[in-house]
Amino acid sequence: MLRFATHEIGILHGEVMIVSDYDTQGPMWTDQGERQVRQHVVFSERFVAPPVVQLGVGMWDLDRGCNQRGDLQAQNVTLNGFDIVFQTWGDTRIARMRVQWTAIGAVPDEQDFIL
Repeated sequence: MLRFATHEIGILHGEVMIVSDYDTQGPMWTDQGERQVRQHVVFSERFVAPPVVQLGVGMWDLDRGCNQRGDLQAQNVTLNGFDIVFQTWGDTRIARMRVQWTAIGAVPDEQDFIL
């Protein structure tokens, strides 16, 4: 459980087009076997401690003639950002994929900014 002591709670949200391989004939669309895409996200404001990051698929465009396999993770979460990591394998073909993210965690109290 993540507990907040005297800090305020901050919530940041965003989305990233992590795969657009149909347009570029990239490996998520043209290759087979194990493949990975990694995208670093920088928070617009700093957290006091690494936040909890929740990921969701906002849009995906897959080849209907192949198996649909995927593993989506938030990795390397820090005060300032994190990595979105998507992996697939086998014959899965991904044309496009947009990932939405939400980070929730402690932020500095407003009084910490008063000089």
